[in-house]
Amino acid sequence: MTGRAKKISSYLLKLAILVLAFWFVYHRIVKDDKNLREFGNLVAGLSRSKVIITMSAVVVLMFVNWVLESLKWWRLTRLLSPMSVWKAIESVFCGLTWAIFTPNRIGEYGGRVMFLPNRKRIHGIFAMAVGSFGQNVVTNVLGASALIWFLYTYLHLGLIIMAGITSMALVLILSMLIFYFHIKWMVALLNSIKFLTKYHRFFNIMGKYKAAELVSIMWFCLGRFLVFTFQYYLIIHLLVPQVPILQMTLIMFVFFFISSAIPSLDLLDIGVRSFTAGTLFSYVTHQTTAIVVAVSLIYIINLVIPAILGSVFVLKLKFFDRTA
Repeated sequence: MTGRAKKISSYLLKLAILVLAFWFVYHRIVKDDKNLREFGNLVAGLSRSKVIITMSAVVVLMFVNWVLESLKWWRLTRLLSPMSVWKAIESVFCGLTWAIFTPNRIGEYGGRVMFLPNRKRIHGIFAMAVGSFGQNVVTNVLGASALIWFLYTYLHLGLIIMAGITSMALVLILSMLIFYFHIKWMVALLNSIKFLTKYHRFFNIMGKYKAAELVSIMWFCLGRFLVFTFQYYLIIHLLVPQVPILQMTLIMFVFFFISSAIPSLDLLDIGVRSFTAGTLFSYVTHQTTAIVVAVSLIYIINLVIPAILGSVFVLKLKFFDRTA
């Protein structure tokens, strides 16, 4: 391609990404504002100052959440191509813009690694996989533990069934912890698969992270998990204050665990999340509408707003840069 053709193609790609992202925002908020109207009805009888303080805190926590993710990404890229913290923040928000219209948020990988030098972008995908694996470990360990409590407390399954489920949960928890903190074992397993031979040099990137670095990354993952748990707590407690804190927290852990296991397109994800949350919380409250509204609001604040902000950084991408 000529330089002019590359430049035109780059502009068209950026435009396509922005159009898709803003079409999603229109579809999610402007065209279908039912949840926002329901939220207005639910808080009509509440103190205005309490609503403003709560929602402001949730928005601030959204930024804390993504700054923690940016710091985790900044830490992960130090083995590839060191970048500034601000550049890491830009790349994370840009990835969120890509993620919003792609299945299972896979576009987040593409949007984020575009801020790395061209020759390091594929490596960046596998570095990002280490961070994603760490986040999944936190979600699955806490979620599987809470699931055992949930089944025992509310479904009253038979002793044999509970023993089987508990055993599987423990195997999952131990397996994830072992493979994460001994990630070289997982790399060796992947390298032993013949048809993946050509990817060995990329898998080996994951094996370069030492135990101390993995622990550091895990702290960022745990911090993020606690932040968005607290976000859910604030809104649910605002709308349904009678739900006990312990039960609410554990059910949220189960909700995160189930949601992470369900593949979906972000466009449809809100429906899946709302149904899951409504079903789980129906065991502790009849205010399922409030729960669905809470999930929708967190979704808009944590994903839609950052995707809009990230659209600014999409314009900085260099799709055909071969200089690095």
